[in-house]
Amino acid sequence: MTTSPSHVVVLGGGILGVSTAAHLARAGASVTLVTSGALADGASGRSIAWLNSSGDRSAAYHYLRLIALDRYRTWSARHPESSSYLRFDGALKWGSADESFAQTFAFERAGGYDAVWVDRDDVAAIAPDVNPDAVADEGAIFNPGEGWVNLPDLIAALVSEAVANGAQVIEQAGDARVDVQDGAAVGVVLGDGTRIAADRVVLATGGSVPAHLAALDVVVPDATPTAFVLVTEPVDVEVRTVLNTPRVAVRPMPDGRLVLDADWAEKSIVVGDDGSITVPEASVEGLLEEASKVLAGNPTLTAQRVAAGLKPIPGDGEPVAGRVPSIDGLYTLFTHSGATLGLILGELLAEEIVTGTPSPVLAPFTLDRFSGEQERDEVGTGAWAPVR
Repeated sequence: MTTSPSHVVVLGGGILGVSTAAHLARAGASVTLVTSGALADGASGRSIAWLNSSGDRSAAYHYLRLIALDRYRTWSARHPESSSYLRFDGALKWGSADESFAQTFAFERAGGYDAVWVDRDDVAAIAPDVNPDAVADEGAIFNPGEGWVNLPDLIAALVSEAVANGAQVIEQAGDARVDVQDGAAVGVVLGDGTRIAADRVVLATGGSVPAHLAALDVVVPDATPTAFVLVTEPVDVEVRTVLNTPRVAVRPMPDGRLVLDADWAEKSIVVGDDGSITVPEASVEGLLEEASKVLAGNPTLTAQRVAAGLKPIPGDGEPVAGRVPSIDGLYTLFTHSGATLGLILGELLAEEIVTGTPSPVLAPFTLDRFSGEQERDEVGTGAWAPVR
């Protein structure tokens, strides 16, 4: 018979680890959250954080993302103060001159996703912060139910709740790792050698998950690239709409700054033999120029900081969530779109740990799928699938 855990250690201070710890503590579990550095200093601190289930993806993944958006709406209703860092003002996307988003629009509508086709002449009425002249000739897709979250603010709120429910938080733990003895996770070892015992461990260290698992002889296909976002100085114009355009993605921040990224800019990163990351100045200037072009009034944008590092992406692009089959008591979360999935993955995994009952919603996303032990639903895999 499965018994409830007496103590769970969660390794990772990003949105997935913190959400899991908060949900475990809310369920009455004894929890210790451990992070190698500061909270939100990894991918969660440099995310475009677009909340969506946009585009063409598998049915199971689409469903997971839809209930993920539901949890954000619940959080917003229960935390009125979150309106400063969590918004649902919609998102606009359009294609380049040599591509059409008509098929993407048809797919979204066929699945009941809230999508509106917008002709260029109507852009100003729907998204007055967007420059209509920058929109593709064919028009654009507006998704009214999409939004954005500023993850460091959400993480702070979740940690506060977790601590209020009895969780302990250990920051600056150094190169912490899962402690495995006789095929079972028995806790974690901090960077200074201190051991923290537990009967369940959650590994949620973002782009480092594959390396942590590899050290335990567990292989997870990995497509994690090095990426960066650019944060601007505050702008004088109000930007509310999340934009995903051929040359730049734009997301507002609570204080009037903007977060920018783009695939082409990501590919320009230079990674040295020593692991150092260099973002070319031309890419920084290019992102600023592209963002100015798509905003109404073409405001002058100035870079405040560039944040670079690993962007967690499993090998097949879909989440890895649930227990690690070969190691008793070990669970993991490894996914892109951590912003969209943060609340729901933490909730479902915490429930699975506390009750001992695997989540049916997470069943398509377990590690078993890579060993051929599970049949996957491949419905809806398509060419354009934004995964921010």
